[in-house]
Amino acid sequence: MDYKIFDTHAHYDSEDYNEDRKELLNEMSKNGVIGILNCASSYESVKEVYDLTNEYDFIYGALGIHPENADELTDERLEEIKELINNNDKVIAVGEIGLDYYWEENPPKEVQKETFRKQMALAKELNLPVVIHDRDAHKDTLDIMKEFPEVRGTVHCFSGSVEFAKECIKLGYYIGFTGVITFKNAKKLVQVAKEIPVDRILVETDAPFMAPVPNRGKRNRSDYIKEIIEKIAEIREISPKELNNQVNENFFKLMRI
Repeated sequence: MDYKIFDTHAHYDSEDYNEDRKELLNEMSKNGVIGILNCASSYESVKEVYDLTNEYDFIYGALGIHPENADELTDERLEEIKELINNNDKVIAVGEIGLDYYWEENPPKEVQKETFRKQMALAKELNLPVVIHDRDAHKDTLDIMKEFPEVRGTVHCFSGSVEFAKECIKLGYYIGFTGVITFKNAKKLVQVAKEIPVDRILVETDAPFMAPVPNRGKRNRSDYIKEIIEKIAEIREISPKELNNQVNENFFKLMRI
């Protein structure tokens, strides 16, 4: 079937694409990819993502500082991010923000929390959705989400339980599924995809990472999303076309596109 793919989370500013970025992106727009939300992570990537949104009409941006780079955020830089967002209608979210307790070398938890809160406050001020990264930090992530009840968004590359997913949904969030859902050991994730409301599901690549089976281990790209759509459609026992239409509608509603 012909998919209309909107990749709700990718990183085409990554150096993994330095050699063939232009060719690859042009190719994808011919392969059914109608849009990409490219998310910043480091302070350096903020400007790169901003530029990509100006260069390609099908690329939208989320600007923010990832928890692994939480110590890069200063008040001046936060102001700079705010100005960039205000100057560009194609920057439609604050992200990728959140908490990551997996890597010991990451900034201290308190630094991550402060950076997360500052960017949640920015999203509230600008009335924009957020793209949340949560790795091994479910409770603290949820607690901070609850501090900002006006903010909506997506919990990207979801890795929690059904219960945690339902807590996020209660707060108005959507659940992002990556290629991990196609892996053999993704039993917990399959359960989440089965049990949450279909109108809260989003699909994403997190390209260049986490390519779905049968391309696991390769550099990821947005047109691989069809494997994720097919897997979730199988789990939900609906047609891939129906799921494709639903996830796009979910994303457009969240991002007010």
